[in-house]
Amino acid sequence: MSKQLAFSFDANRCTGCMACVVACQDQNDEKSDLTGFRTVTCFEEGPYPARVASISIACMHCSDAPCLMVCPSGALFRHPEDGVVDINPDLCIGCRSCALACPFGAPKFTGQGKMVKCDLCHVRVAHDLLPACVHTCTTGALQFGELDTISSEKSARASQVLAKAAGMLE
Repeated sequence: MSKQLAFSFDANRCTGCMACVVACQDQNDEKSDLTGFRTVTCFEEGPYPARVASISIACMHCSDAPCLMVCPSGALFRHPEDGVVDINPDLCIGCRSCALACPFGAPKFTGQGKMVKCDLCHVRVAHDLLPACVHTCTTGALQFGELDTISSEKSARASQVLAKAAGMLE
């Protein structure tokens, strides 16, 4: 595998607007009779006035994807060029093992008796476009790129926040 593509999410930027969910639904309306592959959950924290936090979740395309390990038909596979976990609908038997194994609830069962899931907008990415959810995110809470780059950038930002909190930066 040459690179591992991934989503990055910054909860401090997310407003819970659901634009990413709508973009996902629009992008995947022919693939699924479901509401989409991305969900946004809002949480309230603390007493009034409570702080509201939103979390946007889709398939994490895990490097050790449990859904891949349990699929008895080999329908789930990893694209070798970018690490995206995908489903071959012709091989899917609809047993739902992948849904049970996924800690994020990414694989969904359709009315056609098959499983579907986020494919990281593989067709869009192949044409140098961002995944629909990332493209539509107005606050920049969702990012997309190579896992190593995203991890490095998050580490650098976290270090700056810690240094600022410790009074080491202005």
